[in-house]
Amino acid sequence: MGEAAGDRPCVPWGIIAAGALPGRGMNRPGSGPERTSRRWQRGRRGRRWSTVKVDRRPVGATPGILDERPAGAAPGYEELLRERTSAWNAALAQLEAAADVLGLDQGMRDLLATPKRVLTVAVPVRRDDGRLEVFEGYRVHHNVTRGPAKGGIRYHPMVSLDEVKALAMWMTWKCAVVGIPFGGAKGGVVVDPATLSMVELERLTRRFAAELLPIIGPEKDIPAPDVNTDDQIMAWFMDTYSVNQGYSVPGVVTGKPLAIGGSEGRGGATSLGVMYSLFMALKERGRQPSEVSVAIQGFGKVGAGVATFLHDAGCNVVAVSDVRGGVYNRRGLNPQALGKHRRATGSSTVATFPGGDRISNEELLALHVDVLIPAALEGVIRADNVDAVQADVIVEGANGPTTPAADKVLDDRGCLVVPDVLANAGGVTVSYFEWVQDIQAYFWSEDEVNHRMRQVMERAYGQVADLAEERRLSMRQAAQVIGVGRVAEAHRTRGLFP
Repeated sequence: MGEAAGDRPCVPWGIIAAGALPGRGMNRPGSGPERTSRRWQRGRRGRRWSTVKVDRRPVGATPGILDERPAGAAPGYEELLRERTSAWNAALAQLEAAADVLGLDQGMRDLLATPKRVLTVAVPVRRDDGRLEVFEGYRVHHNVTRGPAKGGIRYHPMVSLDEVKALAMWMTWKCAVVGIPFGGAKGGVVVDPATLSMVELERLTRRFAAELLPIIGPEKDIPAPDVNTDDQIMAWFMDTYSVNQGYSVPGVVTGKPLAIGGSEGRGGATSLGVMYSLFMALKERGRQPSEVSVAIQGFGKVGAGVATFLHDAGCNVVAVSDVRGGVYNRRGLNPQALGKHRRATGSSTVATFPGGDRISNEELLALHVDVLIPAALEGVIRADNVDAVQADVIVEGANGPTTPAADKVLDDRGCLVVPDVLANAGGVTVSYFEWVQDIQAYFWSEDEVNHRMRQVMERAYGQVADLAEERRLSMRQAAQVIGVGRVAEAHRTRGLFP
């Protein structure tokens, strides 16, 4: 997922509390506490625009909910809005907890809590029918003390600045935890790419890339794919940057096609890293992969890959889900059959797979399984549903899937949670490898990439687990302490200019 982006359902964590505005194209109507967002839908009379009201009250105001439920949303949709903590507030709370353990002074805390650079841009796009539509885009550099900024770019109607800031901060700690010389960044455009033609998508991408030209580059900021972006998007980014430089610069992005400097093994790196993290967690608990049952929320870039890797490794994958629901079979599911079903039926959901019982996303979280892998969106395990979670091991394939309140409950219960900044770091690790290969113009085999990534992941897991045991911390606390501590040390070593 970005470097580890998950498979994102319609409503992200904290949309109401954080004041996120779906559909923030500048041409769109509405003002005041509520705003309308126009959505391209297919009905009995053909394709049409439908209007959805969204709450845009500021943080601290009485929360609202979407007045209309998105078409096709799974049961339990409204429950996704209950947690009143935004991703940004959660990131700040985690930073403060790590700073307490490290004994950081207030000045260092403020420095680490403040993004170095926040860019908001207008992205005008000429639609195929001649209309001009303006979208809003963001790029945040949280911290670049340890190296160039690194982080994915997502296209989604629910993207918000607070979310992007939180994801950039988590990327800073993630890179530090696995020892990669990058800082944290994140970016996105508030758009539903499903409403764009391929030509419009290219226009949007190239214009957004052009707006970011002053702050991106192999030594400044290296974007990557994330939610609703892929290797083709990165190819357009790379080409736009290169044309403006006058020569090819493959190292400006990662996650691009092999034909223009991509790396072997990059496509499934996040999923493979999640599997390695799970195997280390199971080893810590004295269990074998063949002995455990697994439920995976999210069946896209990360989730589908994890399901395939675990199935092939002998795990019993009993449930998977996407935004429209999931499927459960206690005897196990075959991920290849699930993918084949979606392709054969033209369906965008696994919920219609005939080889199991249909379940909701909330029901998947509550299944009696050994391992739960949230690989979808932020904040799915919350204070109001954590008591239903029965898994003994949780490996976070998505960024920020567990809220701070739920995290405390799981820790008190003795549940082993492998946190996102460690568990899904395989993606950014191989992105680093791709960047190195581009700079050297010397490329590695897939076996070399996977072997080196596994070494990085196992070393990082061991360091986090050792600190957790030594200081009596949870795995999340230990990972945050390591990440924050390494960035703080870099600041102290470099000093302050002027």
